[in-house]
Amino acid sequence: MKEFDYIVVGGGAGGCAVAGRLSEDPAVSVCLLEAGKSDDQLLIKVPFCTALMLPTPINNWAFETVPQPGLNGRRGYVPRGKTMGGSTSINAMVYTRGHPWDYDHWAALGNEGWSWRDVLPYFRKSEHNEDFQDEHHGQGGPLNVANLRSMNPFQEIYREAARQTGFKLVDDFNGADQEGIGIYQVMQKNGERRNAARAYVTPHLASRPNLKVITQARARRVLFTGKRATGVEFLQRGDVQTFQAKREVILTAGALQSPQLLMLSGVGAGAELQQFDIPVIHDLPGVGKNLQDHPDYIFNYRARSLDLLGISLGGSLQLMKEIGRYRRERTGMMTSNGAEGGGFLRRFPDSPAPEFQLHFVVGMIDSHARKLHMGHGYSCHICLLRPKSIGTVSLASADPVTAPEIDPKFFDHPDDLEAMVDGFKLTRKLMDAPVLANIRIGELYSAGIYSDDAIREELKNRSDTIYHPVGTCKMGSDPMAVVDSRLRVHGLEGLRVVDASIMPTLIGGNTTAPTLMIGEKAAEMIRADSH
Repeated sequence: MKEFDYIVVGGGAGGCAVAGRLSEDPAVSVCLLEAGKSDDQLLIKVPFCTALMLPTPINNWAFETVPQPGLNGRRGYVPRGKTMGGSTSINAMVYTRGHPWDYDHWAALGNEGWSWRDVLPYFRKSEHNEDFQDEHHGQGGPLNVANLRSMNPFQEIYREAARQTGFKLVDDFNGADQEGIGIYQVMQKNGERRNAARAYVTPHLASRPNLKVITQARARRVLFTGKRATGVEFLQRGDVQTFQAKREVILTAGALQSPQLLMLSGVGAGAELQQFDIPVIHDLPGVGKNLQDHPDYIFNYRARSLDLLGISLGGSLQLMKEIGRYRRERTGMMTSNGAEGGGFLRRFPDSPAPEFQLHFVVGMIDSHARKLHMGHGYSCHICLLRPKSIGTVSLASADPVTAPEIDPKFFDHPDDLEAMVDGFKLTRKLMDAPVLANIRIGELYSAGIYSDDAIREELKNRSDTIYHPVGTCKMGSDPMAVVDSRLRVHGLEGLRVVDASIMPTLIGGNTTAPTLMIGEKAAEMIRADSH
């Protein structure tokens, strides 16, 4: 069968959610194309194994940015999931939604139906929360959300550091008030990763003949008849194949590859496409523009504790014990997502929403875990939630196999660096709490850096992404918008984008849960529009 009602391109959060929901109707046929392999891998199921995938090309596109002037000319590292589940198969599984202000801001920009009141039902629809049962959370949804089962005593040490330094404690970052320090909930079930594929797709493959998943299928371009998307051309094991879409093609390849695929298909800024001899189907200048991402800095500390991840003989023996514990109980270190704690902090008391997010990691993280250190330790990320710097994704070649050119323009806007200086100071205050200061035995890079000028230079030397690119096919009605509020590509028929690229502005938190929400909402809109 090479003809389907809907072809979904990309097996990440948005793709799995929309394909899973659309295929609930047995009267429609859905094909999901994923460039990576199946997610039926032990590496993906065991949360601890994130540390083996994130810094490597395993299940990972492992992109790089162009040199960043704001990072003193360094290239950033951009991991993106290349397997069923997309980045939900290699990420830290943190479940946060962003702040209600973010979605009300989307609506204020002219995106009807995207206010916090409008989107909360879709967050709740996607979720089954094991621990919170109130008006903020969902029960019975496909995505299992739970408290960590690592039982790491450092969670309480981190919370005590907040108490000692006067930061508010919060039990639920997705409840009535986001601000404060606490322990993250994670997308896990029984101590295993619950990625988007296991939530929405793979449990139904045997029972839904109308849902077809094709892995190792790398999309080359969307096919058009006039201004209507009618199919997808893809490469699988060396063979170029074509599938037809009777109703719609739905791009869900993420904020870096959905715009790339549009441009390869002739949809984008006409003059830029002509430079690569790509015939212009539709001149849409906003494709690939409006790239936004959270700039992030990491404090690293050494400490003598086998409760912390690290490299030592004692640590190796402890790991063997923890593997046995995991096999018996599905608890302990192997269930850790690494970034167990975190927080949302305001820069100014009257800010409408927190400007900074923390991720407290029970291990030293240096250069995205690509640089390892002997011994044990902990680290803390600080990222700026709503940066003003705006970047681009563009074509490096007309060859679909070539990676896109990624330019987030970190610290391009001077306000971002100044805000991060304040964030650096706030995080240092927390990290210098007596309960943490008494445990650590060394500070890797930030020791002695206190002046604003020294902090600025340190930020430029060591900041990078925390893996939340969005915005490159933004939703709106202005000349640079790519999709409308129903996620239909402007000026074309039968084509939508359903992933983080449609976000008009970056939300204040991790982007997985919002992308699942987008998939849930899109499926409902697609059904409504088909009648």
